[in-house]
Amino acid sequence: MRRPALITASIGVLVAALIWWIASNTSWVEVKVPAPLRGEARVNPFYAAQRFAEGLGARTSWDHRLIVPRSDAVVVLSAWHWTVNPSRERALKGWVESGGRLVVDGTLIGGDAAFEDWSGIRRRIAAVTPSADSAAPEPTDRCITVQEQAGSPRAAQSDALLCDVEAASSLTTNRDTLWGLRGTAGLQAVRVRVGAGTVTRINAPLVRHLKLFDGDHGAVFVAASGLRRGDDVHFLSEADYPSLLTVLWRSAAPVVLLALTVVALWVWRDGMRFGPVAAPPARGRRSLADQIRGTGHFVSHYGSAHILYAAGIRAFEHTAGRRVPGYARMSREERTATLSRLTRMDPAELAGAFDEQRSRSLHQMREAIAVVETARRGTLAAQSRRRHGLS
Repeated sequence: MRRPALITASIGVLVAALIWWIASNTSWVEVKVPAPLRGEARVNPFYAAQRFAEGLGARTSWDHRLIVPRSDAVVVLSAWHWTVNPSRERALKGWVESGGRLVVDGTLIGGDAAFEDWSGIRRRIAAVTPSADSAAPEPTDRCITVQEQAGSPRAAQSDALLCDVEAASSLTTNRDTLWGLRGTAGLQAVRVRVGAGTVTRINAPLVRHLKLFDGDHGAVFVAASGLRRGDDVHFLSEADYPSLLTVLWRSAAPVVLLALTVVALWVWRDGMRFGPVAAPPARGRRSLADQIRGTGHFVSHYGSAHILYAAGIRAFEHTAGRRVPGYARMSREERTATLSRLTRMDPAELAGAFDEQRSRSLHQMREAIAVVETARRGTLAAQSRRRHGLS
């Protein structure tokens, strides 16, 4: 077997072995991948909680700013700053004290101390000191078991799973507990009376985004809000606010449009232009020869032909001094003879044209200028013919 054929066969065997190994060590399994959220569910963090509450007969809304509802409604706060707006804080307090039901989850992002002083519900974190001879195992499940209890001395109602509770944290209150959920670390949810209304605090994120589907959060939400058929439930959050431009458009669209129009008009009026305001008029153009003839005609017509004649003589002298050898040392007669031979012009005509002392009429001056220019061009042409060997 030839060497190239042996190499090709070896490569084929290796490829076949690799394919066999991949096929024998590969398994195909079906994996369900959750579809991405679409429509309102993609932008509304309370979409699942609203549909859940509406399924139980309540009316819900996702409010982008606080609008004080009726005194028998439910307000759910998630990722909320309690003291960022003092007037808003006073409005919420007055609404609760007039009979409202307020539910605050564990994502309070500011004003904790002020909220705790007003509601009487405090959050505490127990110090965990690891033992020297034994280490407590880390929990592997993010949900804990809590037991429902009421303020009255009756037995526990049922067990529930509450997820994403911070380790070793719990709630405490110095007021009478109307309802609560207790775990091994202490209270994880508690409701107290404030004025004519109630405040319920949950030590975990409860309903925002898809948290409603964690553990028993649906049942905890119903118990925490005291949800009844026909209730108005308002969800509020400061973590999912629209952008500044969106807020401006919603609040002052006419003003924004007017400002944009003014800016556009100002830019159009004072901005740099890429071209003239109006098309420039067409320019009349003429050749250099036309320009020279026109200038000569003007000069000769208005009695200044001697200026044009003197300029023609100077131009000829410059050309002849460069093109005719020894021209500067020649006498008048020698110059006339040389020019006649070079330009094939009449010697008498040349002598009369180059006589600067002779007085001429306007017509004679024009003819002399023409002869001088013809002699200059003839001298240039003769020298060109000599250079190329044509004479």
